[in-house]
Amino acid sequence: MTETLYNTEILRLAASIPHHVRLADPQGSAERRSPICGSRVTVDIDLGPDGRVAAIGVLARACALGQASTALLARAVIGRTPAELAAARDALTDWLAAGQGDPPAWPGLALFTPALAYSARHPSIRLAFEAAAEAAAQAQAKATAVDA
Repeated sequence: MTETLYNTEILRLAASIPHHVRLADPQGSAERRSPICGSRVTVDIDLGPDGRVAAIGVLARACALGQASTALLARAVIGRTPAELAAARDALTDWLAAGQGDPPAWPGLALFTPALAYSARHPSIRLAFEAAAEAAAQAQAKATAVDA
């Protein structure tokens, strides 16, 4: 890989994932794996009474790109709705698949612009966002079932 793909900022993020302790009894939990490189990210989510993410716990056993993506997700996820997480997942997937254009609005994703040309790296970058969207949907379904 080129130097610009694994740059200093990617490596710094990979080493500084916030919320890196799993939740004890999460409302929603999902794990995603990349079959290409074996990277794995698990995301636990609790929603508050307002339906927004109140707590998150992550476990990232991933390459530097997967860990950096997990860090970006974890930094900005508190206060987001399940719908916002699904939209962020979809926007990231679409941007990576297009291989060009402006990055999604999620803070920091422009950092992955050099990875657009490396489609084999895209699954690792998506892992945390995919797991978070699924975990949030589970938490929302659980809260809806309790309210019913």
